[in-house]
Amino acid sequence: MISVSVSGCCGRMGARITALAAQSKPFAVSGALEAHGHPCLGRDVGECLGLGRLGVPVTDNPALALRRSQVHIEFSTPEATLKHLAAAERLRVPVVIGTTGLTTAQQYRLQRAARRIPVLLSPNMSVGVNALFHLSETAMKTLGPVYEVEIIEAHHHGKQDAPSGTAKLLATVLARARGSTLSRSAVYGRQGKSPRRSTHEIGIHAIRAGDIVGDHTVIFATDGERLELTHRASSRDTFARGALRAAAFLSKQRRGFYTMADVLRAR
Repeated sequence: MISVSVSGCCGRMGARITALAAQSKPFAVSGALEAHGHPCLGRDVGECLGLGRLGVPVTDNPALALRRSQVHIEFSTPEATLKHLAAAERLRVPVVIGTTGLTTAQQYRLQRAARRIPVLLSPNMSVGVNALFHLSETAMKTLGPVYEVEIIEAHHHGKQDAPSGTAKLLATVLARARGSTLSRSAVYGRQGKSPRRSTHEIGIHAIRAGDIVGDHTVIFATDGERLELTHRASSRDTFARGALRAAAFLSKQRRGFYTMADVLRAR
């Protein structure tokens, strides 16, 4: 049995991870973490989520939430993630992190923690999206610089960061395949008159509307034709299952920094 604690356990993603962990072998919910002032604090997390009693109270104390856990799963804000990471380091608990919007300095903090504990960071835990990364890189190398590249992503109106971490990672993968970098290549949206695009330019566009779970499309276009690769998520369960798969992987690893690519290679 793999005991997992979940931050944001009553939020959109955390609730689905908690529910699937409670219902799926070989997992068991050992900790439930929420923000200070949340109405579910002190209550059983299973009862809060309509799962029946699990015997795990919701707490805002990361040390209490993590103390019986073999792996902690983190989907929250960047600031909360760093706070919870510090507790994980003290308790030597591996951490799966799906938090987006992390700055370069915050990501470096995660890499420092990986010197002491296993840390896995991915802006998207979906197996299908990680296949999209691989397919997009292959297409970029196959088609060559004559094809122009655009990324379009869409999410629900409550998502706080734009563009998505997945879109930025896609752009990073594509820029690297072309021998460039994200900072050199990325153009975020367009307005008004702009000069002719450069050969290394990658356009990134964000849509926020309704309850869209997550769509990502990469367009490769040249005169006369275009190729589109699209991943659409219809349920958050695809991300939750990926996070649990990452937790199972990380529970067997030594200290170090990992990504979903490492999880998929371990099959």
